[in-house]
Amino acid sequence: MSTLTWSVVSTVEGRVPLASEGMTLVHSNYNGYDYLVSFGGYNGRYSNEVYTLKLSLKSDSQPIVEEETVSDTISRVREPETEISQDGRIREIAMDSADSDLNNRNDEASEQLVADLKAQKEELEATINREQLQTVQLKEDIAQAETRNAELTKELQAVRGQLASEQSRCFKLEVDVAELRQKLQSMDALEKEVELLRRQKAASEQAALDAKQRQGSGGMWGWLAGSPPPSQ
Repeated sequence: MSTLTWSVVSTVEGRVPLASEGMTLVHSNYNGYDYLVSFGGYNGRYSNEVYTLKLSLKSDSQPIVEEETVSDTISRVREPETEISQDGRIREIAMDSADSDLNNRNDEASEQLVADLKAQKEELEATINREQLQTVQLKEDIAQAETRNAELTKELQAVRGQLASEQSRCFKLEVDVAELRQKLQSMDALEKEVELLRRQKAASEQAALDAKQRQGSGGMWGWLAGSPPPSQ
């Protein structure tokens, strides 16, 4: 049994349309023999070689059109390759343009993002500055409040001292008033005793006067009766 062998008839540049991932198989006839032309494919790497395979059986029917050689076939294959290559270049240019536009958009987006981040940073810095100023102001207010509180505490202590002194003075006055009340009560008792003594004295004087008057009256009657009172 005969073995069919592929032959390399041409090589193309890498990464062109002919060396694409998809394998292409073309049939051709030359001198009554059938040929298969294969190119493209990917098996871990791109294939940039053009292969031909001569079939063992000769075709009985002659082609109506002019026989074309394998080289013509390859040329015909390579002509589309050239066109495809040009189209590929156009596509590459278009892709480059698209990539450039995408890069420009990415640059614009990056610039916009950077601008937004800068604006946010400035806003945050401004907020932090305001907060710091407010913190400083609050610290000053707290210091003033503490100073005022210390002053009021001193004033309160002074007022408490004065209040304690006044309370002591009031207590002393209350003691003095109580003593005076006791003295007044004693004076009332003395006045009553004096009044009683006065009354007793008046009564004694009145009794002595009455007795004297009685004695005087008895003496006159004694003269009249012939018995004069005793000489004093």
